[in-house]
Amino acid sequence: MKGQTLLSQADSEVLCGSDPPDDRVPPLKAHLRPDGAEETSGMERLLRKCQIRNQLVRECMAECLGVYVLILFGCGSVAQVTTTKDKKGQYLSINLGFALGVTFGVFVSRGVSGAHLNPAVSLSLCVLGRHPWIKLPFYILFQVLGSFLAAATVSLQYYDAIQAYSGGELTVTGSTATAGIFATYPADYLSMWGGVVDQVISTAALLLCVLALGDQRNSSLPDGLQPVLVGAAVLVIGISMGSNSGYALNPARDFGPRLFTYIAGWGVDVFKAGGGWWWVPIVAPCVGALLGTLIYELMIEVHHPLSPPELQTSCQEATEGKMGLELEGGGARL
Repeated sequence: MKGQTLLSQADSEVLCGSDPPDDRVPPLKAHLRPDGAEETSGMERLLRKCQIRNQLVRECMAECLGVYVLILFGCGSVAQVTTTKDKKGQYLSINLGFALGVTFGVFVSRGVSGAHLNPAVSLSLCVLGRHPWIKLPFYILFQVLGSFLAAATVSLQYYDAIQAYSGGELTVTGSTATAGIFATYPADYLSMWGGVVDQVISTAALLLCVLALGDQRNSSLPDGLQPVLVGAAVLVIGISMGSNSGYALNPARDFGPRLFTYIAGWGVDVFKAGGGWWWVPIVAPCVGALLGTLIYELMIEVHHPLSPPELQTSCQEATEGKMGLELEGGGARL
């Protein structure tokens, strides 16, 4: 990722994954005059006019900003390491950049959207029934937009450094290639099939960790600790599974910056490199996320004992079913 998600106060927002907890827009604070009447400043009145009350729009903006923070720190760390030729950071710096980017991206957006920050995560939560399918395309669109804008910001910030490092030539491959600052590319030895397997395994591992952190019946964690541990999961995946192809883990994290490089001067080679590698970080993470979700659900979550409310619901359903059968039997005898 370099990418991922997390929950806020409602245990299932990102890690365990449902919708955000509250549809209400909290009002801006107003000061009270001595006579008890509310007094608002000009800035507060202006901000009130900017409030958006449509819940889906608010969630999409939160996803966009959360992914923006993730990619800003993540790709920014790659830019620093690359353009300084490892003098101001090394591979671990990149791992930390993406891990902390995920952590702060989650903190930014989790209270509004649940901080999915990853189309593969959003897809998995839809499959689990914890996120509405109708919202999925909107989440994906704004996740990609956030990563695109972040890549543009990194390019702007490091423009002079990139030009100096590359000699003014923006290339995808070679000793002074800079396209890898923004999107992932496979190692020279990696086959296409090997890259698919790599991304499926690493994204499955991510979802296993994310679902475990969000499963309150497995381990109850302090609310503020969960984003940090999601970042830690991204860190350990980068440390252990990053050398093959840069551990994209996230279709939006890869496609948004890749699209930016295509537009910004790197050209069509960003889609041709690696034998047409570009589709692997889009498709394989989604497959891996579904696989990781299935493994966790079948091996852990479905085996939890029912909670008291679930037991009560189950008993009510059983009672209603029994009464229905008795009524049917009585009607048959009549």
